[in-house]
Amino acid sequence: MRPAHLTSGPPVVLVAHGSRDPRAAEATRALARAVAVTCPGRPVLPSWLDHTDPGPADVLRRLADAGHSRAVLVPLLLTAAYHRKVDIPAAVAAAGAGLDVRVTEVLGPTGGVVDGRLLGALRRRLAEAAGADADAVVLAAAGTRDPGARASVGRVASALGAGLGVPCRVSYASAAPPEVGAAVARLRAAGARRVAVAAYFLAPGRFHDGVRAAARAAGAVAVADPLTDLPELADLVRQRVTAAG
Repeated sequence: MRPAHLTSGPPVVLVAHGSRDPRAAEATRALARAVAVTCPGRPVLPSWLDHTDPGPADVLRRLADAGHSRAVLVPLLLTAAYHRKVDIPAAVAAAGAGLDVRVTEVLGPTGGVVDGRLLGALRRRLAEAAGADADAVVLAAAGTRDPGARASVGRVASALGAGLGVPCRVSYASAAPPEVGAAVARLRAAGARRVAVAAYFLAPGRFHDGVRAAARAAGAVAVADPLTDLPELADLVRQRVTAAG
């Protein structure tokens, strides 16, 4: 019997936030290609909530018009905040009733559990940027006003720091303090000499560029790249698809 992740199934629609920065859309397309390798027999189609076409409702309608009866929609989001709670359901509703759409969990922690593949992707990017020399880490996230979403980012930081054996603090690029420069400065004031920044971002763009500049100005020795299409991330998406059926 073939393993579950090698069997064919309904199409997979990836939904990213979207950005005016073309690098972000290309990162999503690259992740879609990587996910397609892990899900043979399933079309894997990228979409965006804003700034880039097509939107998820358009993709879902096209699948229904092509004769598909089911689809799995994966939110390419690291927290279950506004976009997951409001924008994703609205997009599914806007697609109409012609398709049975199963929406998966986001890629961040679910039920309090931080997936090892997500941590592995963060560690890989940190190693690429800083090697094994960091004595403290800041996990830089986009930011949200949702307290539950911020708590999930905190769980990732705790798990990442525990795995690396170093202090790990959270920072946000918007919507909530502290910003990355302040977080780096606090760790340095507490005695850390080589503070590295882990990027809790799926794609490059304005937020990550700002994090890189502010972290360097505050004395960080390295800033990791976004997760983009790392194999750990593609496999995490594959797991979400498999769990949705």
